[in-house]
Amino acid sequence: MNKIEVFNETKESIDVDDIIAVLEMGCNEENLVDVSFNVIIVDNEYIHKINKEYRNIDKETDVITFALEDEDSVVLPGDERILGDIYISIDKVKSQAKEYGHSEKRELLFLVIHGFYHLLGYDHNTEEEERIMFDKQEKVLSEYGINR
Repeated sequence: MNKIEVFNETKESIDVDDIIAVLEMGCNEENLVDVSFNVIIVDNEYIHKINKEYRNIDKETDVITFALEDEDSVVLPGDERILGDIYISIDKVKSQAKEYGHSEKRELLFLVIHGFYHLLGYDHNTEEEERIMFDKQEKVLSEYGINR
């Protein structure tokens, strides 16, 4: 059984059920069982600090992931896979939803599934990597009924 925790560190109202449902769909799509990871909703100020400290980038961003499986030094006992943490800026959710002309719900769930695929090691550094990752994201969002 998967363990997905959502922590809202803001004063904004967040639909946790949607987040968990989309992530469960992603887990099913990737045939993942017994995985554990967290989604932490923060503001621009908080994600800016994280971005500066861990990525040496002095500005806010929309999503940052800390994938434990990327770290060879982290060895965890048992069969459960602990994937890591996904941090999402609620301020970026709002501004990017306006910028892209879709709902805040769509933007939030896009960033959630985007972070999920980063935890699994997917990236978008090349056109081919981006196509693979974004196809996976769009499939899950579409199946959940979230379209552009």
